[in-house]
Parts: sequence; structure tokens; C-alpha cells
Amino acid sequence: MLELAILGFLYDTPLHGYELRKRIAALTGHVKPVAESTLYPAIKRLEKAGLLARTMEPGSVAAPRHVLTLTEDGRRELRRRLAEPDPRDISDENRWFTVLAFLRHLEDAGAQSAVLRRRLAFLEEPASFFYDGDRPLRAEELDDPFRRGLLTIARATSRAELTWLRATIASLDG
Repeated sequence: MLELAILGFLYDTPLHGYELRKRIAALTGHVKPVAESTLYPAIKRLEKAGLLARTMEPGSVAAPRHVLTLTEDGRRELRRRLAEPDPRDISDENRWFTVLAFLRHLEDAGAQSAVLRRRLAFLEEPASFFYDGDRPLRAEELDDPFRRGLLTIARATSRAELTWLRATIASLDG
């Protein structure tokens, strides 16, 4: 997820590490804070793989800053990852939001639609956070108001996403 976010933000514009960290934190920070000890090794891995390049630019106040730019290989890699997301990128809501944030960079409407269809199929599977044996429990079946609230909120969120997915897929396919 972190590498996808790095590639996605750099696809738009070159950034220095601090600005990149702020943008990633704005996208995912409420769930997973981005520590420098995680971000900079990921940047180095992507740089070593030839997916990004680093240049020096004079600092506005102090020392020069490293500016990161996506290479053409990096652009291709982002589009590949978007076209072929890992199953966890489809099923995990936070990872899904990262894919969704950059899906516009996958320029083929059919490929975009295919990714959305995978999420749609996942959401259409019967599921719950709570089960009676193998049977998913519905909010109405629970006495616990907090678990009932969790399921009620999840249902409303899923319905909104399903509506959006179906309309967007129809638009892309239309």
C-alpha cells in the first residue's frame, strides 16, 4: 500500500520526501501513520528498482532538498499494480482506498471497470463481522447495541459503495 501511494503521488508531480509523507498521511494517516523509518526505506527500494529518480534542489531556507520523480518504468509499474491489484487491495478497505485514489492513472476504461468489478464481486458476497456457526448475523439479530451499530454502519457504507460502483461501472462500460 505504501509503495502504491508513493508511485501514485509521484505520478502527478515530483515531490520532496516531506511533502510526499504529508500527502500519504492525508490519504492513509488516520488508519496507518507513515513513519520516516517506513517511508524512506520504501523510497530507497523503489529508487534501487529504477522506479523513481532523486535530484537535488536548493532548499528555500536551509539545506538542499531531495526531489523524487517517477521514471517511465515507475509509471508503467503503477499502471500494472492498478490493473492487477493484489486480492488484499480489493478486500481491505484502506488498501482499496489507496487503489481508488490513483485508479484514474489507469487510462483504459475497460481496465478501470475490471478493477471496480472485482471490488463489486467482493462486496456482493454475504459477510458479517459476527456469525452463528457459518451463518452471517444481521444487525437486527444482535442484542448488543455496539455490535448492532457496527453492522448498521457497515451496511450503510456498503450500500453507498455498491451504488457508486454500479453507476461508475455502467458509466465506464457505456
